[in-house]
Amino acid sequence: MNKAQLVEAIADKLGGRQQAADAVDAVLDAIVRAVVGGDRVSVTGFGSFEKVERPARYARNPQTGERVRVKKTSVPRFRAGQGFKDLVSGAKKLPRGGEVSVKKAPKGSLSGGASTRTTAKAAAKKATAKKAAAKKTVAKKAAPAKKAAVKKTAAKKATTTKKAAAKKATTAKKAAPAKKATAKKTAPAKKATAKKAPAKKATARTTAAKKTTARKR
Repeated sequence: MNKAQLVEAIADKLGGRQQAADAVDAVLDAIVRAVVGGDRVSVTGFGSFEKVERPARYARNPQTGERVRVKKTSVPRFRAGQGFKDLVSGAKKLPRGGEVSVKKAPKGSLSGGASTRTTAKAAAKKATAKKAAAKKTVAKKAAPAKKAAVKKTAAKKATTTKKAAAKKATTAKKAAPAKKATAKKTAPAKKATAKKAPAKKATARTTAAKKTTARKR
């Protein structure tokens, strides 16, 4: 059955061939646009249409057998629903003429219900929210690790500073007795020099006395 035959098959139910052709065109256009946009079109009891990503791969040229690289692409895919499969396999009997072989949509599902695109957007928002939550969790885990690293660095610096201060104190303590010893050695030398000074004064007095005695004579 081609498109023209499909239109003829439903023309009587839709009130004419033109109405049937418009209906078929509208349905097919809606399905194509939805799938191209990345949405999944699902019809209960019939099947679903969706867009599938195919990664880059290698294939064989059927004529030459040469290995050819096939680029990454997207392809449409149709999956038959369970009701459709059961009718084709014979597990269920096909309804009589005039009855619909595909399950009718439940009442209220065609008015006010969320569209496939809206559902897809909601799923995308949930996925984005999950990713954001995961990032926050990673950031929270990383923060204590950074703080611990900073604390360790600060502790190392403090330990190094304490060690340097201890070394300076030890050096200062060792140097203090040496300075005292030097001071002690210098002090007696100064005293000895001071003692020699009176001796010089006594000699000067003796010389002056001699001079006076010589004058008297």
